[in-house]
Amino acid sequence: MSIRDEDLEKEIIDKGLTAPRVTLAGINKKIVNIDVIQHTTRNGSILRWAILEMSNGFSITGKPSASVSPENDDVEIGEKIAVDNAMSEAWGYEGYLLAEELQ
Repeated sequence: MSIRDEDLEKEIIDKGLTAPRVTLAGINKKIVNIDVIQHTTRNGSILRWAILEMSNGFSITGKPSASVSPENDDVEIGEKIAVDNAMSEAWGYEGYLLAEELQ
């Protein structure tokens, strides 16, 4: 997403959009645990996947972060990217759940 979550949230509030919607705060409340799994390929590339464990027992993962050059790998950055990728997936699931509730 090209716009920061905080900026988007402020714009939604400023425009008075009050219908039920998925929010970052709502998603964060449902996450009970985050695990990050790392894999190193034979050529040294490092991939990390984040697994979001939700309060209902469902787990969500996104695309991995990838460090093609091991020399550029940074655990903190790789984990942040992996978590962000998994969070991006969570929006779709939460949107589906909200749509079901609104029927």
